[in-house]
Amino acid sequence: MNKPTDFARSLADYFTNYMAGQRNLSVNTIRSYRDTFCLLLTYLEEEQNCSPEKVQLSKLTDQTINEFMAWLEDKRRNSISTRNLRLAAIHAFFQYLQLDRPDMLLQCQKILSIRMKKHEKAVVNYLSEDSLKNLLARPDQATIYGRRDAALLCVLYDTGARVQELIDLSVRDVRIDGPSVIRLTGKGRKTRTVPILHQTEILKCYMERHGLNPQRNPDQALFCNHQGNRLTRPGVTYILKKYANELQADGNISNAMVTPHVMRHTKAMHLLRADVDLHYIRDFLGHIDISTTEIYAKADAEMKRAAFEKANIGISTDKVTSWQKNDDLMSWLTSLGQDK
Repeated sequence: MNKPTDFARSLADYFTNYMAGQRNLSVNTIRSYRDTFCLLLTYLEEEQNCSPEKVQLSKLTDQTINEFMAWLEDKRRNSISTRNLRLAAIHAFFQYLQLDRPDMLLQCQKILSIRMKKHEKAVVNYLSEDSLKNLLARPDQATIYGRRDAALLCVLYDTGARVQELIDLSVRDVRIDGPSVIRLTGKGRKTRTVPILHQTEILKCYMERHGLNPQRNPDQALFCNHQGNRLTRPGVTYILKKYANELQADGNISNAMVTPHVMRHTKAMHLLRADVDLHYIRDFLGHIDISTTEIYAKADAEMKRAAFEKANIGISTDKVTSWQKNDDLMSWLTSLGQDK
């Protein structure tokens, strides 16, 4: 029986002791990193004739990683964003490794110097107010699963929750009596409490009719499938798309590409357009860095610019706008809104 290689030992320690133990990262993050290294081992076996049980750390040079990135794009037809996601996982491993194996510092730093590829940023898709109202009103609340779906869609929008945060909700996480709030557990197992601002009666009716009582069974899942188990990510997506497709067929929704994350984008854009401070939106969504939240301000700014240009209002596209020079995006947005 072959002895484990230094790569196998380091990778096992990275996943078990560091990611799951010290960092306490979510299952989805660990799975994403796992998939990256499964692909790397597949590449090494198929393209370099190196079986997984023989891979040594010395094999993982910057040249090897660059060739792996090219293989992802050329052979597997991965998008640039997916390629960058895989590279980020490899960077994280070698950041860990340079502390655990200082003798490999130069090799680690060469790999860490591999840059992400630039690509066009995805458009922030979100629903208009009318489209959202049509979607939330679609489930038939006279039926068991219609009540569940109505409550699910309302919570998904009202809290701006990620889909994993939604399916992880237990009855104990909901407070219906004023002030009505829901406690979400996000990335890095960090919790945040967000207010339920609308449609609390829908959620209250759902919980009462389905016997969801925080005092009797606090650990019970808030949203279950037909088998009585927690809904899965594909399950939530299926429910959402079912109603979105019905509305699309009737011509009552403007965007057929409705996903759980589009609901999150929708909440963020509606908050922004209601002049809610960007820092509050950051905390509401559970973003670590406000730069992540600024995509909504930039998207809103671009839409306002397009609207002005369509109306033949003279805004030069060659000059740098004040929000690009000013850190206070909300001040710029407020002043722009006054020009309507």
